[in-house]
Amino acid sequence: MATSVRATSDGRPPSSRPAPSTSDKSGSRPPGWRTKLFRFDTKASPYAYVAPFFILFAAFGLFPLIYTGWLSLHQVELGTHAKWVGFDNYTGLWDNEFFWKALRNTFTLGVLSTVPQLLMALGLAHLLNYKLRGRGFFRVAVLAPYATSVAAATLVFIQMFNPDYGMINQLFGHIGLGHVDWESSKWPAQIAISTIVTWRWTGYNALIYLAAMQAVPADLYEAAALDGASRWRQFVSVTIPSIRPTILFTIIVSTIGATQLFGEPLMFGGGVGVTGGTDHQYQTLSLYMYDKGWNTGELGQASAVAWVMLLILLLIGAVNLLIVRSNRRKLGA
Repeated sequence: MATSVRATSDGRPPSSRPAPSTSDKSGSRPPGWRTKLFRFDTKASPYAYVAPFFILFAAFGLFPLIYTGWLSLHQVELGTHAKWVGFDNYTGLWDNEFFWKALRNTFTLGVLSTVPQLLMALGLAHLLNYKLRGRGFFRVAVLAPYATSVAAATLVFIQMFNPDYGMINQLFGHIGLGHVDWESSKWPAQIAISTIVTWRWTGYNALIYLAAMQAVPADLYEAAALDGASRWRQFVSVTIPSIRPTILFTIIVSTIGATQLFGEPLMFGGGVGVTGGTDHQYQTLSLYMYDKGWNTGELGQASAVAWVMLLILLLIGAVNLLIVRSNRRKLGA
């Protein structure tokens, strides 16, 4: 029995006609708003996450830096308009004996506070690195001074170093030493201020050293012990070389902190704290900048001091970079 195949208008049977393609229609159709929103979210989200940091940095970091640099090139006093003076504020600092005195005080206070602080921190970290009873308690206790506010710590030490009724002078009297004027004399005042700084930051640096010591492989200590090395020899020949980068880091950070020293000498001097005592005997660069800006109202010179401090910190950072590169070359050789 014959069957008839019904032809289409183009002469082909229905089975041979190609099926309509859906991909062509969807490909030619523009993406919907949800697809566009997804693409925009994928591209813009990373910038939105990091934008708050850059906005805050620009508002409270970059803008004050640039504006301070602009002020340092002008003669500016509170309530007056800025007058362009070029580098006169910087040349004025060069001829100012109080600026050089503040710079020397900053250096001596930095040495008096940084060197004992880091040496004591190394010793504390070395002791805490061994198995002791109550080791966890001691690790928390050494950090307590760091958590204490500058004001509270300084007020306590002011009472201890009081020339009339302070505990330090009373102790000196019991052991036959003379009376020390901790406020008016240069070196006693700087030693007292350095004691405050050392007390606050020794525990903090000790924990940094302790974390570095715990990363030293135990095999090195075992090999040194088999060679007959004592604990002191192990500390000098194994521990110190192994944590040398950490020691360098704490030296740089402590030096930067000493350059910006402000709170301790300000509160130690009381009414004459801004000037660093009656004879500027412990006035740091930070106090000198504050004195210029808010006591005498010379904002241009105060801004110049701020930029000089920035240059000093950049110089310290450059020295740190050179030392790190030199150590890497020695290790590579």
